[in-house]
Amino acid sequence: MTTPGDALSENVRAAAARLRGAAESGIPCPPVRDLIGPDDVDAAYAVQSLLNDERAAGSRVVGRKIGLTSAAVQRQLGVSQPDFGTLFEDMQYESGELIPYDRLLQPRIEAEVAFVLKSDLLDRELELDQVTDSVAYMVAALEVADSRVAGWDIRFGDTVADNASAGVYVLGAERVQVASIAPKDVTMTMQVTDQEPSRGTGADCLGDPLSALRWLALRALELGQPLRAGQLVLSGALGPMRAVTAGAEAVANITGLGTVSARFSGGP
Repeated sequence: MTTPGDALSENVRAAAARLRGAAESGIPCPPVRDLIGPDDVDAAYAVQSLLNDERAAGSRVVGRKIGLTSAAVQRQLGVSQPDFGTLFEDMQYESGELIPYDRLLQPRIEAEVAFVLKSDLLDRELELDQVTDSVAYMVAALEVADSRVAGWDIRFGDTVADNASAGVYVLGAERVQVASIAPKDVTMTMQVTDQEPSRGTGADCLGDPLSALRWLALRALELGQPLRAGQLVLSGALGPMRAVTAGAEAVANITGLGTVSARFSGGP
């Protein structure tokens, strides 16, 4: 006799297999919400966890990414709440480094604040000043989001299952202390080849990138995966995403944090 729990487990495995196949073949797949539902948070994170456990066998986990923090990005993707994914060492690039376009399927880029932690975040009554004190330094960052779901036809469950649509990320060189500039006060301008600039502010990221970090710390605790000292956290977008084509270049300036850039191989 098959129980509801058995059916859910089968659907979780089937959703993971669909996303895994897209990643391995380079061919985007249909959404997975037909298997796990459009907004079943537990099922979606179960798929993500299964895929990330597999990936961790070949690459070291270095932190987390917060997604869907910008109202502009939420409108672009038709979702209404944040999510998070896992960052692996092999996703990281330095500013200006060439990113192989063929490792990506449907890349879109956004500018963010990246935090590096100096202490664990384990308090379930976590206050914003504790979060602030936990940050060793900040850097300007670019996240290259990449959906395994064809045409970015995603709902909340689809993107969560797909490791929050994580692709790769780029870190700037300038390390800045939180005491030097409040993350919520920064302004961002990002220029991507042949597109209108993307603009935003720290306040566009859940009101304050530190509030986004607090949200993640509490959510991670709920799931038994607390944030740890030494980990990197991408805050989420400060403004609208832009599509990326082969041969494109993206340059973002975040006041107080400096400039970060990404170049993509290919093109004419």
